[in-house]
Amino acid sequence: MQYVNLGETGLMVSEFGLGCGNFGGIGSSPEFFGQGESHSEAFAIMDAAADMGINFFDTADAYGGGRSEDAIGQWLAQKGSAARDQILISSKAFNPVGPGPNDRGLSRRHIMRQVESSLQRLGVDCLDMYLMHEPDPSTPIEETVRAMHDLVTQGKVRYIGASNMPAWLLMKALWTSDRLGVNRFTWVQNSYSLLDMSDDTEVLPACRDQKLGYTPFSPLAGGFLTGKYQLGDDYPSGSRMTMRPEPYVDWWNEKTFAKLDRFKQMAADHGVSMAGLALAWLRAHPDVTAPIVGPRRPDHFEPVSEALALDLSDDSYAMLTELFKGI
Repeated sequence: MQYVNLGETGLMVSEFGLGCGNFGGIGSSPEFFGQGESHSEAFAIMDAAADMGINFFDTADAYGGGRSEDAIGQWLAQKGSAARDQILISSKAFNPVGPGPNDRGLSRRHIMRQVESSLQRLGVDCLDMYLMHEPDPSTPIEETVRAMHDLVTQGKVRYIGASNMPAWLLMKALWTSDRLGVNRFTWVQNSYSLLDMSDDTEVLPACRDQKLGYTPFSPLAGGFLTGKYQLGDDYPSGSRMTMRPEPYVDWWNEKTFAKLDRFKQMAADHGVSMAGLALAWLRAHPDVTAPIVGPRRPDHFEPVSEALALDLSDDSYAMLTELFKGI
């Protein structure tokens, strides 16, 4: 495992990050709280990640209704100070954490309260990385960036970033931070993969221009890039398509699966799995800092190992990019 700077900061992150959104639930959806990985299963995944050299774990206050942060906190407590000194914790705020009108969003009140809750669950004094989970149209961006700046000056957060961020709002947030003389976002965390290159148009050029890091989530496109789905078959039990299909249904067509068939052959030609090749493509991407992977079992790290061992040629990288353009 190699380590790279997060944008222009001095913070060194591993080439892949561990997504902890399935610890104790499936993301932030209340209907799935209590599902996902148990604490013991989450511990095994975190053990495997740390053994590989992955040094940052990505979570959020609403993942599993707080269960994800709880699991990480208990794992850190079990491992002791040596693990806490090496593992970077990234969390987020925005999604609902209760029934009230102020139990969500990016207001100063909500951000300040949620940081304290996250710190308590994680059992740490400071979050290494903190993101706005989604834009909040009901809160002025000035209020949000001031609140996140204050977290840095108070020593509760070290680096701030933005997730699910469109380019126009990212640039407005950076301009606002510069105008106010406060800390600016240093990286972006959006969905990005061979099947979802929408950020190529504006977000990645903005990150490149502003020298921001980029840590994409959903690098395997909800499992599509693993080969687990077949057009004429039912969805596999427990797959994303059985639980939260909305982000992926537009790919369920003959055009996509024809490209996936070609992709499967290309993976075989490279001697790796489809997932391994998809991750290797992201690793070779000049604008990607570190993809966020979300394995459900320790053996699911095998594609990460394949990607780390595979240095794509420029021709292979270009062929893969061209294959999935226009999806």
